[in-house]
Amino acid sequence: MINTEILFHTEAGGSPPAKTSWPSLITWIQTVIEERNGKPGAINYIFCGDEYLHQMNVEYLNHDTLTDIITFPYSAFPIVSGDMFISTERVADNAQDLKTNFNDELHRVIIHGILHLCGQGDKTEEQASEMRKLEEWALCLRPVELR
Repeated sequence: MINTEILFHTEAGGSPPAKTSWPSLITWIQTVIEERNGKPGAINYIFCGDEYLHQMNVEYLNHDTLTDIITFPYSAFPIVSGDMFISTERVADNAQDLKTNFNDELHRVIIHGILHLCGQGDKTEEQASEMRKLEEWALCLRPVELR
């Protein structure tokens, strides 16, 4: 039996989505996974600050850069399971740069990690273009209360 629990956590400097939105977020995430022909497994979102995520990026990936998300898969697709660390500081900065609101950008990053766990890469220009299209598709699947 697959553990299908989706949990939200906070580490240094992070701010998770409002608890009232968690049920809708979980339903949306599960819908995206199922639409991609995956099976939801144990998923942990850990919301943190830039410093915390930067340290992880250096320590685990040898990347000395800021990023908005790092995804660590637990299993291979079609099981969608893993830990996703999201810098809400980076998300806020990106939202400002992209002239969008924080929640829309946070949702894009949340689903970006899910798409990675579903096997979508973003290292090449072609993969990155496909990732953007899939993010937009997934954002359109959000329930009204998340928009």
